[in-house]
Amino acid sequence: MFKVTFSFEDGSVVEAFANAGDNLLEVARGANVAIDAPCSGNGACGKCRVRLKSGELESKKTLHISDEEYQEGWRLACCSKISADVNVLVPDIASAYKSRMKVADLSSKEEIAIFENAKRDVELAGIELKNSLEVVDVTMDPPSLDDTMPDNERLTRALRKYLNISRVRIPYAVLKKLPDVLRESNFSVKCVIRATSDDMFVYDIFGKDEDVVIGGLAIDIGTTTVSAVLINMENGEILAKSSAGNGQIRFGADVINRIVESQKPGGQKKLQDAVIKETINPMINEMCKSAKFPKNRIYRMCVASNTTMNHLFAGINSDPLRTEPYIPAFFKTNSLFASDVGIDINKDAHIIMAPNIGSYVGGDITAGTLVSQIWNRPEFSLFIDLGTNGELVFGNSDFMMSCACSAGPAFEGGDISCGMRATDGAIEACTIDKETMEPTYKIVGDPGTKPVGLCGSGIIDVISELYICGIINPKGKFIREGKRIKHDKYGMGSYILAFEDEAGSVKDVEITEVDIDNFIRAKGAIFSAIRTMLTSLDFDVSMIDDVYVAGGIGSGINMQNAVNIGMFPDIPIEKFHYIGNSSLTGAYLMLLSTPAEKKTYELASNMTYMELSTVPIYMDEFVGACFIPHTDTSMFPTVMEEIQNR
Repeated sequence: MFKVTFSFEDGSVVEAFANAGDNLLEVARGANVAIDAPCSGNGACGKCRVRLKSGELESKKTLHISDEEYQEGWRLACCSKISADVNVLVPDIASAYKSRMKVADLSSKEEIAIFENAKRDVELAGIELKNSLEVVDVTMDPPSLDDTMPDNERLTRALRKYLNISRVRIPYAVLKKLPDVLRESNFSVKCVIRATSDDMFVYDIFGKDEDVVIGGLAIDIGTTTVSAVLINMENGEILAKSSAGNGQIRFGADVINRIVESQKPGGQKKLQDAVIKETINPMINEMCKSAKFPKNRIYRMCVASNTTMNHLFAGINSDPLRTEPYIPAFFKTNSLFASDVGIDINKDAHIIMAPNIGSYVGGDITAGTLVSQIWNRPEFSLFIDLGTNGELVFGNSDFMMSCACSAGPAFEGGDISCGMRATDGAIEACTIDKETMEPTYKIVGDPGTKPVGLCGSGIIDVISELYICGIINPKGKFIREGKRIKHDKYGMGSYILAFEDEAGSVKDVEITEVDIDNFIRAKGAIFSAIRTMLTSLDFDVSMIDDVYVAGGIGSGINMQNAVNIGMFPDIPIEKFHYIGNSSLTGAYLMLLSTPAEKKTYELASNMTYMELSTVPIYMDEFVGACFIPHTDTSMFPTVMEEIQNR
């Protein structure tokens, strides 16, 4: 047994123990040390860099570590095995991924406005903001020698009389509290109940003087990240919010790799534990601690996630999703409760799941469609959710069609050498001077924060600027030279946004030709999906009235730059609207409003799903889209005009 010490740049230390031959990355994750969670695990991405301070590691040389860096002690954790006691430095860009995920400021007017606007929009659409949970005051006559009715029947009789409902269910957790609470409050109590027309379920019981808030949890389980809000179910007030990296990412950056991993012995349980025990439950602890809110007073939860994440979350075999005919175990289910999957809230809490509509279009899209309101307008609108998978919905109040494409994790910073989530130090916007090639950028964080990497919106800006300025060609290869352009010994070019002495990390912040190529394929998947879906309907891009863009790509996205690189169609910019994390907002609405929940089920049942892999023209469209902006530049007239005028 060897001791492994993880040292951080802020001076903190985490210690763990490992056996000879254990993989360093797995040891780190077992100790909850986030050595850049997007690592692909095979040395291909170069994202899990550590530096030896003392000791020895069995570590192979990789392309991502130069000879000089190797001599200085730099290693990739995924390619290193424990062979002795070791002390490694975890660089700031790595530890930021999970431990310093940017969490929205709930005092921000912009953050509050997202949810307030969503509530307003659904109410204007005629959807009532009302759910079946409530707190009721109940007073009973105390028992006596003349009235020896047991406590549970006494409470049941009082509740029946109060709400005129014949069936009342009292679970074990309430029954266990019942004798003490009734007598301490002299048989005058408050009950948290779920009431329907013919059924009542009692979630909890309190003394009459207790200030009771009904808690609800809305959660977006993304392939790369998980976001959640804790709310007051009576008025929709947000009590706390949290974001974190999805713990499953160590099993693969995309859903296919995770499905494969889940089929190994014990794999299904590992994947479920990674998202629940390692990710969601710690987030719940964090939110409840910050809001001073008891976890067992969260009585309902709504999950919006893609179809694979739904299955892995529920611990259900997801393997049929990846093979023809791509059949999930469920599209919709109302049979899940917190105790079934180990969610650390009230054990009887019902878990609502936004419905899936296809093997690769899930509840995150149906929830997002609810928020986008395209179902409530006669105009033709396109809804795009940018994430590890790119999902699209096109239609209006008469029809809707959806499809999904595998974009990879590039939009969220994965597969990019300096890619990262929108945490402190991420470059989220950038311009480049055409003559000097000097960058000007905006960084997430407090004034004075140094850059450590690029988030999705920053990557789009940088690639657009490099192309418009004539620094790279349509294939993403560097065609100009200067102090910001460098080439490694293999001839691969890169553009340096911040030199090591300017950066907040231990190396240059740069974007390489490999990074650009990865991003070109990701944006190509999006554009080709748009074209394929429109063509199948005999539409063209000129018929799109509005485009609603969602996803955790950053604080916003420069739509013109997204058009410049050929990710979005070349239509007037005023038609584009960024609506943030619509999956989380949709889950919030479904949680708060039973009519909104039912509306989402209705949207899912009325939406046509197109499997792109079965459409012959899709691959041709994809190949054509793997250039900047496209092989057919006539589809991007404003981009070509900007190049000429700049």
